[in-house]
Amino acid sequence: MNSASSRSRTLKTVGALGMAAAAAVLMTGCGQSSDSATSAATSEAAKVVPQKQTTSPSASAELTEDQQERKKVLDATKVTFDDAATTATGEVAGGKLVDLDLEGVDDDDRESPSPTATASPTGTASPTGTASPTGTASPNGTSSPSASPGAEGPVWVAEVAEKDGTVHTVRINAVDGKVIEARVDADQDADDKKETADRLAQATQTPQQAAKVATEKKKGTVTSVSLDDNEGNGVIWQVDVVGSDWKKTTFDVDAKNDTIIREETDND
Repeated sequence: MNSASSRSRTLKTVGALGMAAAAAVLMTGCGQSSDSATSAATSEAAKVVPQKQTTSPSASAELTEDQQERKKVLDATKVTFDDAATTATGEVAGGKLVDLDLEGVDDDDRESPSPTATASPTGTASPTGTASPTGTASPNGTSSPSASPGAEGPVWVAEVAEKDGTVHTVRINAVDGKVIEARVDADQDADDKKETADRLAQATQTPQQAAKVATEKKKGTVTSVSLDDNEGNGVIWQVDVVGSDWKKTTFDVDAKNDTIIREETDND
């Protein structure tokens, strides 16, 4: 009896130890499985996170150089085409607008002076690109008081003609609307004045009306309006409009009936 009891206790003890060992192995296996799963998840996260941190190209990087320049100038411009036109014609008694251009926007396409090389009447360029203090008076001694251009910024350059075709150049700060300079164009001769007067006589529609026609066709900002000859077939208002995509569209608008004769978009 004592031997059997002793054997029974031994078997129970061995069984208990075996169960304990099995439990320990099972718990260890679960821990390893959990650690492996955590490690795998961490590894996968490491692969994903760098992709989430990458940044997409900026909108400006997708624009062409010309489009970026248009955006830069127009973002800084506070004075509209209409307001600049009104200010310019107000500087010349009885004057009519024949050209108005926002400097810095597609200057290479036009003959308007560069903002970095605007010459004074004496033929010397001012370091800041605006007329020198001694160049504000016109050759006949009359001129509107010139406002200081102040800090560099966009400028509207207008050509306003008297009834006889004499053209005055008026420069307007496109941020505060103040007149920077108003002077008679000294490069005109009798033929130039006659040509300008003839074009104005033929133009029964105003530049503002032409600009309205152009912006009704394409929503955007007017950056230039110029009275020009239509290859011997009357006169046109050439209107530049920059849209929300910063592309420029040029419209040739008949200066007698506001009909759009030509339309061309510059994709650069």
